[in-house]
Amino acid sequence: MTRLVLAAGTTETAAIDGVSAAGANDDLLVHTPSADAEILEYGHPVRAPVTPVSPSGCPTPAVVTRAVREQIPLPVTVVDAGLSEPTAAGTVTVGATPGRDIREDEPVPTAYGAWEAARQFGRALDDDLVLAETIPGGTTTALGVLTALGETDATGVSSSLRSNPLDLKQRVVEEGLAASDLAPGACDGQPKRAVRRMGDPTGSVLAGLTVGALETETPVTLAGGTQLLAVAALVRHAGGAGRLSLATTSFIDADPNVDLDAAAERFALDVMVTDPGFDDSHVAFEGYLAGEAKEGVGMGGALALADAAGVPMADVRDGIVDVYERLSV
Repeated sequence: MTRLVLAAGTTETAAIDGVSAAGANDDLLVHTPSADAEILEYGHPVRAPVTPVSPSGCPTPAVVTRAVREQIPLPVTVVDAGLSEPTAAGTVTVGATPGRDIREDEPVPTAYGAWEAARQFGRALDDDLVLAETIPGGTTTALGVLTALGETDATGVSSSLRSNPLDLKQRVVEEGLAASDLAPGACDGQPKRAVRRMGDPTGSVLAGLTVGALETETPVTLAGGTQLLAVAALVRHAGGAGRLSLATTSFIDADPNVDLDAAAERFALDVMVTDPGFDDSHVAFEGYLAGEAKEGVGMGGALALADAAGVPMADVRDGIVDVYERLSV
């Protein structure tokens, strides 16, 4: 059996103006991970007061992953990786707390403990694992981690926005390095330190889960883009060995700011890219076609599982439209 494990968390880095498109406005941003977990579990928000959309109206990738779940068997486990708002989805607790702004000297104080608790959880899981995240601001914190590890040349960084604010992200990371008194590459071989000083809580949770699963030879697929590449870097810097896959979307593959080939070689990844075949036939697809929400909530992993199960992408698209219209976003 294959199980999707979603690490849902928050970071105050997302509140920096211009960093994230994972919410219609700043007040609703903190509810996005909680709502994503509920959409994945129930098909609609339950306790969260919002259906996550970008400022332009692009729906959360949770809509895509939920649509796939309605067509193939895919059990989901949600890990509380630093939620700042409650969710009605059942969660596993590993001691993570919400992340602070990476421009502070220690934005993830629970990184070490959450990593080890997640590692033990990963060792205990018998299913094939597809690991995913939902955290606004996560590509910026991923850039922080990759910079601290000295790995930015091997990956690049994507964005949930149509126009990637690379200058802003790099400036934020530089301020974070200064606050933590770190130089680029200073955390080479010290992945927990990299997350604690420059990352977010989902990074420590997913890296710990992956290391634990690899220790028991459990197959692991990282489902996502930049943030999951940062997880792969953390795992390899932790000495995590074994086969590791990355499943992502054609939107990430087409992003000129991301080098999947270089990352695959650097981190020994088997990369799977799935094209959902979005077109202009429905408003649900417009934001994605314009370059928004290229990944998240396991979208690439869910699409790959649907493809492997023989589900036509046309059926997946019909399912996405159905979920979207039920949500009335």
